[in-house]
Amino acid sequence: MKQRLQKLLAAAGFGSRRKCEEMILDGRITVNGHRLQTLPALADPDVDKIVVDGRPLQQEQPVYYILNKPAGVFCTDHDPSGRRRAIDLLPGVSERVFPVGRLESDSMGLLLFTNDGPLAQKLTHPRFAVPKTYRVEAAGQIPRGVLDKLRAGVWLSEGRTRQATIDVIHSNKDRTILDIVLREGRNREIRRMLAKFGHNVRRLVRTQLGKISITKLPVGAYRRLTQEEVKHLHNLAKGAPAQESREWKPAPRPSSKRKYPRPARSETAPQSPRRTILLPSSSRESRPKRRP
Repeated sequence: MKQRLQKLLAAAGFGSRRKCEEMILDGRITVNGHRLQTLPALADPDVDKIVVDGRPLQQEQPVYYILNKPAGVFCTDHDPSGRRRAIDLLPGVSERVFPVGRLESDSMGLLLFTNDGPLAQKLTHPRFAVPKTYRVEAAGQIPRGVLDKLRAGVWLSEGRTRQATIDVIHSNKDRTILDIVLREGRNREIRRMLAKFGHNVRRLVRTQLGKISITKLPVGAYRRLTQEEVKHLHNLAKGAPAQESREWKPAPRPSSKRKYPRPARSETAPQSPRRTILLPSSSRESRPKRRP
């Protein structure tokens, strides 16, 4: 059965579907000896011979790894400058894997690698709101009012950020350490949010993806996910809420109602009639007229 070629390439671990579309347009794919450079492109993996960069396409079994990325490592497939890449820290992985999402070069922590394209696309799509936890060290003491604004969402150049869960771990006049849970993946989002209020990020570590943690994984090391962890990833991709996620809600406004209700007026109590005081006609006529 014929399928879209970019879908087959993504499932084989060549990256996102958009990246695979670019590979097709660049003429890197041949089907039965014919080079394809237009979309849509269809192929049947059971019948057609698909070749990528001169190598036959092989459907690999999905694999899942996490890496505790150190600082100074870049999340890119190809770097002309020859800088250290995150994929270089997985020397024992024979499958063609790619990172799910990105971490800036100066950020550290959990980075997921897989060749499961459809799952990776869901985990990075903001519609599924996958929770990602970060341990952040910021300069200065962050006031409570600023924390409330960060929790509610702040305006950046591309729009307002989603609500975030923020817990203060330590705070003094020199620094503040926070645990921040985000459910979207904008470029340098946490750094830009805090810089908006004058607090530069000194250190940022992604510690969790859903329930999956790097607590016992040394910096620069990687490991294969367990079956329970893989199942948890698929649950996240279905939109199943994680138990550790907590949506921030603003504090309720004080009620405008009286603390002690006004006593009801007795129906049997006599009510004095309203009095109307009329001025005598002479006094009304003696009033000075207003000037026009």
